[in-house]
Amino acid sequence: MSWTDERVARLTKLWADGLSASQIAAELGGVTRNAVIGKVHRLGLSGRAKSSGSSSTPRPKRQPRVSSYSSRSTRTSQRALNNLSLKISSTSTAARALAEEDIEAPKPLKLALTELTEKTCKWPVGDPATEDFYFCGHGVGECGPYCRYHSKLAYQPVVDRRREKKAASA
Repeated sequence: MSWTDERVARLTKLWADGLSASQIAAELGGVTRNAVIGKVHRLGLSGRAKSSGSSSTPRPKRQPRVSSYSSRSTRTSQRALNNLSLKISSTSTAARALAEEDIEAPKPLKLALTELTEKTCKWPVGDPATEDFYFCGHGVGECGPYCRYHSKLAYQPVVDRRREKKAASA
């Protein structure tokens, strides 16, 4: 199949009428949708009329993503503050599990990052952006980078977390 002047003129008219590339290919016959798209681009046909039979609703505009470094670090710091807080509600699964096992919260040894070893608890306390940020520092449990108390906080059974999430949303 070759693009004759007649076929190009018909393609141009159908494109301006708002037909899709598939519809134009079917109308012209002997060409594929991709051939129509390629020819449209080579001809530089950019403007299109909207078809009157379109029943799709326009999508709402999205808010632009903020990608500046400072706002990302602020969000991260806020998230870190929320995640690293040692305050646990009395109804949480972790608090109930700790109460059942009578594991008391150890008094942090307040180690700096440079003082941590493989055998010290790496549970962070406070905001990393401030000077009073430190790590627990007690001996680690059987598995993981935390002491026994902080392991209970960090590793909660999936079923309990789902149950808590469901209760919180209800």
